[in-house]
Amino acid sequence: MGTTQTNAIAPVKVNKPRLMSLDALRGFDMFWILGGEALFGGLLILTGWAGWQWGDEQMHHSQWHGFHFYDLIFPLFIFLSGVALGLSPKRLDKLPMKERLPVYRHGIKRLFLLLLLGILYNHGWGTGAPADPEKIRYASVLGRIAFAWFFAALLVWHTSLRTQIIVALGILLGYGAMQLWLPFPGGQAGVLSPTESINAYVDSILLPGASYQGRTPDPEGLLSTIPAIVNALAGVFVGHFIVKSHPKGEWAKVGLLAAAGGIFLALGWLLDLVIPVNKELWTSSFVLVTLGWSMILLAVFYALVDVLKWQKAAFFFVVIGTNAIIIYLASSLVDWKYIAQSVFGGLVLALPESAQALAAVISLLAVQWLVLYWMYRRNIFVRI
Repeated sequence: MGTTQTNAIAPVKVNKPRLMSLDALRGFDMFWILGGEALFGGLLILTGWAGWQWGDEQMHHSQWHGFHFYDLIFPLFIFLSGVALGLSPKRLDKLPMKERLPVYRHGIKRLFLLLLLGILYNHGWGTGAPADPEKIRYASVLGRIAFAWFFAALLVWHTSLRTQIIVALGILLGYGAMQLWLPFPGGQAGVLSPTESINAYVDSILLPGASYQGRTPDPEGLLSTIPAIVNALAGVFVGHFIVKSHPKGEWAKVGLLAAAGGIFLALGWLLDLVIPVNKELWTSSFVLVTLGWSMILLAVFYALVDVLKWQKAAFFFVVIGTNAIIIYLASSLVDWKYIAQSVFGGLVLALPESAQALAAVISLLAVQWLVLYWMYRRNIFVRI
């Protein structure tokens, strides 16, 4: 996560130029996880306007098939990790092994460190990972990010852009065909129900430890991690596109990126007629829909932040995006609500009852943002 690389989590000084729209969009993405998803509920209580209820519904994952805005947060993060990789791609296969080894070591360390941190996140809030290995949940959001980035990086390091595109298409088509037509013991090919699918079968026999809430398949299970590589690879392609100059200027980039996003959205919903859009199964149609929205959002942020130079307006999100890894981990390991109540609780209770829910959300966001701002002002950026 991020563009600055170190071998372990540590505060580092960052001097290299950054694509500010990438940091801003990453911060926008993380904002909802930090507590922003509760803003609509607070506004609904304060105003009673039914329109806020639709926004509140979008801040929850789809129950099974379908798509809500909150379903985009995870794949958008993976996409942005790919964009960062594509901004400065390194082709290693023609270099001597002595020059490759440091990059390989960093990639492997990053992979396993994110896997470890994902387990820590799964068992946060003071409980710790169980002593029994069978009760540990190994699958995680950070684990999926790690695998998607790692395999995308391997392709970037060793193959041409053409090969990467072929691999991405092959994964999308192969994964969709497998879900639709590959038979498996005890089930029926093409069934994509919460309990019966090839994903559930594979997780039940190959995924070690516990699953999320005891469910099978796990939302971050084995098979559904494979198509997430496409989200990262698409980010790589976009990174290639953004970093190169365009003969018609920056606005042409914005228009082409937004148009590509619209095409992916249309393709995803067209494919939904055959393979439903489903986050937990990370179906091929879900990949296309999330790529569409990811590209459209990046086009908007790139236009506002890097083309129009509205960087002051984006500063709030930039502060979050430059330290995304630390605030994500802290959301599991730190009781931010307790801290916010300790600092702002009296002020919140002094407000009319209808305004207290919204004020509590704002105070929660303020405490986290101020910590990140303190780090930002001191050039402390935590990377892996």
